[in-house]
Amino acid sequence: MSVIKKSTFNFLHKLARNNNKDWFAENKSVYQEALDNIKLFKAALEEEVNKHDLIDKAKIFRIYRDVRFSKDKTPYKQSFSGSFSRGSSALRGGYYWQIQPGNTMAAVGFFNPNPADLKLIRTHIAAEDKPLRKILKNKNFAKMWGEMEGNQVKTAPKGFNKDHHAIDLLRFKQYLFTIRFDDEEVLSPDFYKKLNHAFIGIRPYFDYMSEILTHDLNGVSLLAEK
Repeated sequence: MSVIKKSTFNFLHKLARNNNKDWFAENKSVYQEALDNIKLFKAALEEEVNKHDLIDKAKIFRIYRDVRFSKDKTPYKQSFSGSFSRGSSALRGGYYWQIQPGNTMAAVGFFNPNPADLKLIRTHIAAEDKPLRKILKNKNFAKMWGEMEGNQVKTAPKGFNKDHHAIDLLRFKQYLFTIRFDDEEVLSPDFYKKLNHAFIGIRPYFDYMSEILTHDLNGVSLLAEK
């Protein structure tokens, strides 16, 4: 029930070649079967993640593209995707997953932190960057998730010296990690467990970010003020 079916991949393959409203309308029932498969996969994955984390919101994104401000006017995404948001104000970060032939991936972290959170992250890193570097240099962590990714400012963010010893970390505007899976992995019976295993592996990073986003530099909880 939790396996990504080959028929779901076949639908996405055909959609990539026929990304138009007429074809989609003619194949609406096939789309619905694929979506039902994704819903079962999402439910199984969510159940696994909730065994080691607290999920507040879980959703599957619409396949319909917003083309209002895009040069690409194709009406449909070529993937199924969803996300899990961690629950409670003490837990930060989220999980994203995408199912697409040849481009299945997961991403975790902080895609668009608000200005207050971004400043707090940078302030903590500027004061002490060793805890984050220790996580990033851990062999098991690096083997699974690779290097930190995300958009960066060109020189230094406002309020920080471009010669700061941690400027390589301070320049980030997003603090993300991604992992990719080949089609054979995705179609295997235990893929949702493999994906969950990767989510377990990101926990040291999430624990660190939750700690610095809920405390000031003196270690005083910011949650008590709310």
